[in-house]
Amino acid sequence: MPPEQAVPPDRVRRRALAEFLRSRRERITPREAGILPGPRRRTPGLRREEVAQLSGVSVTWYTWLEQARDISVSRQVLESLARALMLDAAERRHLFALAGEPLPGRPPADGPPPALQRLVDALDPHPAYCLDVHWNLVAWNRAEAALIGDPARLEPRARNLLRLMFTDPRLRTLVADWPGQARRLLAQFRADARQRIGDPHLERLTGELRQESPEFAAWWESHDVADFHANRRTFHHPRAGLLVLDYVKLAALDTPGVKLFACMPADAETAGRLRELTGPQADGRPEAGDGW
Repeated sequence: MPPEQAVPPDRVRRRALAEFLRSRRERITPREAGILPGPRRRTPGLRREEVAQLSGVSVTWYTWLEQARDISVSRQVLESLARALMLDAAERRHLFALAGEPLPGRPPADGPPPALQRLVDALDPHPAYCLDVHWNLVAWNRAEAALIGDPARLEPRARNLLRLMFTDPRLRTLVADWPGQARRLLAQFRADARQRIGDPHLERLTGELRQESPEFAAWWESHDVADFHANRRTFHHPRAGLLVLDYVKLAALDTPGVKLFACMPADAETAGRLRELTGPQADGRPEAGDGW
């Protein structure tokens, strides 16, 4: 008996798309879709021709879609189907994935939810912070404030990691190998921003930094890109001394655009110095303008 051949992945995907469409169609009542049910109606859900009419496509084409035929589907048609089938945000993303189209983006969040801020606070005495889609600092804990200065003391415009790295003179002495770290950070920012080309906020930020920082202007023109990898950074803190931290990035899946960075001590000496920096003996919450 010949071995059973594997089903091509594309056919599996089309079948899953057909089954998903059929399940969503059958759950919607005619009244929910604004259709008056006739006296001879046998199914509680919508008919294929009704979904086709609501979506603005032909009955034949939609039927082929539910039959898992090899036909192309545009983003515009997918959006029409999502509206006709009353899909929520998760179902809409699932529809696009099954159709082999790039997932539609979710709008970025304004800031972290309270639970995420509590998580950042709970990481003390290890520095931790959250960045939004534009790399603005939207959450940080006491240890992060003690490390770089309290962002709360800055005006909102200045609470941007890229702006701090390239325009705050204290960061140039705080971060060991500032040129290498700054250039690597900029390459990561460019890679992260590739989905927002033309974004007015992005254009304004990079335009201002090209004027304010010669290094930024020169390195931005090099078009270097780099993915983020867990890495190690060394700091020469004016009060705590040498600090060696390992950085880890986490995505907040329920808060689009927000990323959490946790900084773990790389050695026992750093762990002890972090405790001293943020412990009960620390004199209040550090301010960004007081030189720590």
